[in-house]
Amino acid sequence: MNLEYFIAKRLIAAKSYKSSISSPIIKIAITAIAIGIFMMIMAVATGVGLQDKIREKVSAFNGHIIISNFDDNQSQVTTEPISIKQSFYPKFKNVDGISHVQAVASKAGIIRTEKAFEGIIYKGVGKEYNFANLEEYLVEGKIPNLKSELNTEVLISEYLAKRLQLKVGDKFLTFFMKENGKLPNKRNFLITGIYNSGFQEFDATYVIGDIRHVQLINKWQPTEVGAFEVFVDDFTQLKEKGEEVYKEIPPTYNSTTIAEKYYSIFEWLKLFDFNIIVILIVMIVVATINMVVALLVLILERTQMIGILKAMGATNWNIRKIFLYNAFYLIVRGLFWGNLIALSLLFIQKYFGIIQLNPENYYVNQAPVSINLAHILLLNAGTIVVCLLVLLIPSYIITKISPVKAIKFD
Repeated sequence: MNLEYFIAKRLIAAKSYKSSISSPIIKIAITAIAIGIFMMIMAVATGVGLQDKIREKVSAFNGHIIISNFDDNQSQVTTEPISIKQSFYPKFKNVDGISHVQAVASKAGIIRTEKAFEGIIYKGVGKEYNFANLEEYLVEGKIPNLKSELNTEVLISEYLAKRLQLKVGDKFLTFFMKENGKLPNKRNFLITGIYNSGFQEFDATYVIGDIRHVQLINKWQPTEVGAFEVFVDDFTQLKEKGEEVYKEIPPTYNSTTIAEKYYSIFEWLKLFDFNIIVILIVMIVVATINMVVALLVLILERTQMIGILKAMGATNWNIRKIFLYNAFYLIVRGLFWGNLIALSLLFIQKYFGIIQLNPENYYVNQAPVSINLAHILLLNAGTIVVCLLVLLIPSYIITKISPVKAIKFD
C-alpha cells in the first residue's frame, strides 16, 4: 500500500481526528463542497432542461426551418401558395442532417359558439405531418385522422377549449374571412383531441386540422401549400443548416430558422448560459476557499507529526501528498452528499413536477430538468481537479516547517 495513502487513511479513521479542533472546520468544508455541487447540478439541469423544452415546443409547432414565399415572412397566415413539386420535398436530398420535411398551410379564422368567440389560426397539415412532436402534449382524445378522405377532425388547445367551453366530441363553427368584403367561408369542425403545450403563444392561437380545408377555402390546387417545415437532426447546427437550406431553395422563396423567427425567445434562452457559468464559478470559488481553510488548519494541527516525518527522512512532497489525500477524502464526502440530494430532487421534479411555473413568463407549466450523466460526471471531475490544484498552494507551507522546531517540546 502507498505509504502516504496509508498515513492519510489512519488520520481519517483516528478518533482524535473527529474530536479535534479542526473537526467543525472540516464539517463546514464538506458542507460547502456539498452545497457547491448541489447548486451546480441544479443550475445545469434546470437551465439546460428549460432550454431544451422550449426549443422542443417551438419546433413542434414550426419545425426548425420554415420555407415560404417572401410575401409571407412576417405573417402567421400564408397568402401565396407554393407548389409541392420541389426538389427538396418530400426529402431534402441536397442537404445532410435533415430528418423530415412537411407541408403546411395556415388561415386566420374566428370560432363562434353560443356563449363566446375566439380568433384563431387554423393550421392545415397533410398526411406526412409528424404528429409525434405533439403527442407529448395531448391531454385528452386522439390525433386527427388525416390519412383518409377529407374530414372535419381537429386538434384544439386546452386553453381555447376552456375559454369556448368545448370538449372532445363537440363541434364548433369557424368563419374564415374573404377579401373584398365578401361573405366569409364557414366550416364545422369536430374536436377529436385536446393538447396543452404550456406555451401560451401557441395554445391561444393554433387549431390543427386537414390542409385540404385551407386549399378549398383559398381555391388552391391540391398540389399547392402555404409553406414547408424542415426538421434538422442536430439543433446545435441550426444556423449552418439554415444557410445550406437557403442556398438550395429557388430564389423566389425564403427560409427562416426558428431562432430568427422567435428571436426574443432564443436571446432570452442565451441568458441562461451566462447565468449557469456565473453560478458554476461562484460555487467553485466558495468550495475551494473553504477547502483551503480546512487544509491549512489540518496542517497547523499536525505540525508535530510533520516534524517527526521529516526527521525520519520523508520529503516535503511525501508529506504534502498525505494532506492532499486527506483533502481528496473530504471533497469526495461533500460530493457524495451534494450529488445524492441534487439527484433526488431532480428525479422528484422530473416524475412528479412539484415546482410549477407561470407559462406566460417561462413558456412551460412546470420546471423541466435535464438529467445528463455526462454533465454530472464533468461537474464532479472538474470540482475535484480544480480544488486539488488550488490546494497545492496552501500545502506548500509544509516545506517551511522545520523538523527541529516542530518536534520541540516546551
